Amino acid sequence: MGAKTALLAFADGDIRLALRGATRSGRAETEALVRQVHPGYVVEPADDNTLLDGTYPPDDLTYAAVLAGAELYCDRRLMLDRPSELPEHLRRAGTGRRIIMHGMHSVVDWLGFAVWEDGVLIRSLSLSPDGGIQENIGKPYDFELPYWAGEHPVEPVPGWHNQDPYPLPFHPLDLGEEALRALFGFVIEGTPSPDDIDADSVHLHGFRVTKPFGEEQAAREAAYAEALQTMGPPRMYRMGPDGTMYEVSPDSY
Repeated sequence: MGAKTALLAFADGDIRLALRGATRSGRAETEALVRQVHPGYVVEPADDNTLLDGTYPPDDLTYAAVLAGAELYCDRRLMLDRPSELPEHLRRAGTGRRIIMHGMHSVVDWLGFAVWEDGVLIRSLSLSPDGGIQENIGKPYDFELPYWAGEHPVEPVPGWHNQDPYPLPFHPLDLGEEALRALFGFVIEGTPSPDDIDADSVHLHGFRVTKPFGEEQAAREAAYAEALQTMGPPRMYRMGPDGTMYEVSPDSY
């Protein structure tokens, strides 16, 4: 699975209806709203994209659209390990509206999504196999129930010895795709439904959004360098004649 999302939306109602009838928004209007989402940042034009390919932009890039009755932002900075901690200025921006957050990251199998109705948090879920359930607030939606009931367990990987049971009753990215369809009307991986929105037809304006003086970039580079120092040597595996996997020394490659 390679699914990644970083979506935040403000909608007057069901954003799926707004996405289904989406037309290209004005760049100036969209830029003004991006500046409200990121106060104090430098906002510059960047290449545009579509919702299909723009759900998880690179660092310092925001994709956004103004729709009839809704605003949509794709920005990795808007994703939180605990979605309920959405910054106050964003909660204020959604006053009287529906706020929807959806984030997935396939490298760590993390899923996080949340929904507010007129300022009230209705549901927030954040979980990954390594971090466990970081947040589980509110009543699960109907689309979640089969997953919590154990109907979608993660099966062991064939050929690997001594596998521990998967630490969650389902794979977060599997539920993440269901949440994406239920909340936004489309999926990234898997078989599209005939009723799904054509995400490639939803145009997004691109903006380079940065902190003045490069503060955010410097902090990110320092964090990357620290992570590289703390990482152990890579572990490599090879499939044996009987179909099982065994660890080998990197020198053997």
